[in-house]
Parts: sequence; C-alpha cells; structure tokens
Amino acid sequence: MVFTVACTLFGCEPPNKQEQEVSVEPKQEQPQTSKYGSLELKLRQAGLVDIQSIDSTVLVDLKYSTTDNFVGVDVYGELDKCYLQPDVAKMLSQAQLELSQQLPGYRLLLYDCVRPLSVQQILWDTLQKPEDLKPLYVADPKQGSIHNYGSAVDLTIADPQGAPLDMGTEFDYFGELAYPTKEEELLATGDLTREQVANRELLRAVMASAGFTGINSEWWHFNAYSRKRAAELFEIVE
Repeated sequence: MVFTVACTLFGCEPPNKQEQEVSVEPKQEQPQTSKYGSLELKLRQAGLVDIQSIDSTVLVDLKYSTTDNFVGVDVYGELDKCYLQPDVAKMLSQAQLELSQQLPGYRLLLYDCVRPLSVQQILWDTLQKPEDLKPLYVADPKQGSIHNYGSAVDLTIADPQGAPLDMGTEFDYFGELAYPTKEEELLATGDLTREQVANRELLRAVMASAGFTGINSEWWHFNAYSRKRAAELFEIVE
C-alpha cells in the first residue's frame, strides 16, 4: 500500500522494472520508382507520346521487342508501346480515322515507331546486304533514320479480328517483292495478286490522307517528315 501511494504521488515505477531508452531512427526516404522501364522513361522525357494514349483504336505489335524480326533478337527489351512525336501521333490517328470510315472495324497495326540510334546501329550491322544496298532497307546510322526522330512508322492493316491483311510479303522482307515501285510488274508475273496490291494501295491511301509518304523499297514504311525537316524540328533519340 505504501508503494502504491508513493507511486501515485511521485510517479515512480514498480520495483525490478528496468528503465529502457527508446531511440527513434530518422525516417529513411524511399527511392523514387517509375512504372516505366528505362527506355520508355527516356522516350517520355524526350517529349514523345504513346500512340495509344492519343488513339486507343490502333493496334501495336513492336517486332523489335520480340525475336520475330530479321535480327532474331529482342532489341527493345521491356518496351512494348509505340512512341512518336506528338504531331506524328495525331497524324497517325487521322489515318486511323480515314481507315475506319472506309472499312469500319479495320485498324492500323504498328510494327515499329521511334527507334533509338543505338538500335539503328544494331540493325545496320546485322543486315546481310552489300554496303551499297543496305540504305534501301536500313538507314545508315551515321546519317540517322527518320525513325530515330520519332517521325516514321512501320505498319500494316488488321481486319476486325486483328489479323494482318495479306500484303504479299511479311514485314521486313528484303527483296523486290516488297517494292511498291515493282507492283505492276509483279502483278504481271503473278508474283503478287490483285488483292495483295489492293491492300497495299489502301494502306498508302489512308496514310497519304494524313500527310505521310511512303518509300520505294518497303510497303510498310511511312514518313511524317523528310529527314531534313525532322532534324530541324526534333532531337535525335540516342
């Protein structure tokens, strides 16, 4: 009873209880993390945009984020989105609108968009063609590709089930069968069918309606700007 009263008056502790020091550790700041991979974060910081944030109806299957490409190696790692300059993304959305007006349910299917210069070098080094023919298929990294500025796309058209239309060759087919300039000749020889050429013509028409231009050696490649104009407008993505 004496102890209880004394403690009530003076605030002592019960016998045998050791006084413990309580130390408070300073709060550690957690490192900031990003939901984006390093390459994707780099593209976003460069001002490029994910096309599906502009137009969710387009389809994306980045071939260089798989082994289903002429290199046979995944050179983009975890990147699986199509990044472009904002103006180019808007142009592509216009092309998609034109396509859907002509053929409801059909969609653009993107195979490649911005391509860092480091990846351009890998493709250039891997392509098994004579040096004088290489520029027909892959731009020389010393000059840079319009892809490197986020101003070019490789793509096709997919039907309402998402299946690519028959264009006569696969993406990244390196040969005259893929040349738009050879189509009439290839039709005459039976190497291309009228349906295959019509599908290519549809792709060219919807892309041209939005301001894109094609090239002579690849039915799938379209530029939003010339290389000179892209270099004036944008920084190259290393």
